[in-house]
Amino acid sequence: MPGSRYAVGDRVVLKAAPATSGSPTTGCISAVLPSANGQAQYRIRFENEAFERRIIEADIDPERSDRPMLEDKAVLPAKGTSWLNPARIKIGK
Repeated sequence: MPGSRYAVGDRVVLKAAPATSGSPTTGCISAVLPSANGQAQYRIRFENEAFERRIIEADIDPERSDRPMLEDKAVLPAKGTSWLNPARIKIGK
């Protein structure tokens, strides 16, 4: 089962649809749904609509959408240091 490439809050652009004037093509992902038939599914809301749609990952144009951060590009702490910063810990009284 493949993982989802996009997360809640990502702005995505749909691939070109048939020529229907006024049809929305850009929206914001509001939920990541369980995959079906091996494809990730998302719930998306367009700015000019009052409802959400279900789309599959194949409907998203990756070239024009927000690119998700890939795991290999994540920032890692320097060698010999800890990811935990004791100076940032706040203790409530």
